This record gives sequence, structure tokens and C-alpha cells, in this order.
Amino acid sequence: MSQASARPRTRERHLILNGDGKRHPWIATAAAYAVVAGLASFILGMLTMDHLAGTILGLTGFVIGLWAQMLSATRGERVFIIFGVVASFVGMGLGFAHGGFS
Repeated sequence: MSQASARPRTRERHLILNGDGKRHPWIATAAAYAVVAGLASFILGMLTMDHLAGTILGLTGFVIGLWAQMLSATRGERVFIIFGVVASFVGMGLGFAHGGFS
């Protein structure tokens, strides 16, 4: 007879966007764009000479992120998207503060 292991199994946390087991390629792509555009607009928004690129990236990341948020199906997607939306909004605001579209 073999004895059962006395150690409980630990569950590892993984970053899973599709927690429901279904693929959502358009939402995952939109979420990734919102995060990348948000981080880029945040960095470019702090630079006074690159405020136009920061403003445009922030605006597009914000709009695409909000669109993806409306269509998201899982909690993991929503958390990832909101990170991108907030970063895009802050980057867009910094871009506007340094001159916006002018």
C-alpha cells in the first residue's frame, strides 16, 4: 500500500485572459494595444517635444480600450484592459498638458 502525500498542493497563479476556456482573439489584441499604447503615451506624454505622438497614442488606446472593455467576457481581460485604459488616459492628459494637437 502506498500512502497519500501529506503536503497540500499549491495552486500556481497564471495570467489567463480567457478564463472561460474560449478564445477571444480580437479582445486580446485590443487589450494588448491598449496597454502598449497606454505605456507609450505615458512615456511620450512626459516629454514636451513628443506631446503630439503621446496625445494620439493615448487617445487611440483609450478609445480602443473602452471598446474592448464593453466586449470583454472574463475578469482577467477586464483587469488587463483597465490597466491600459488608465495608462492611456494619463498619457493623453499629459500630452494635452504639454500642447495637445498643436
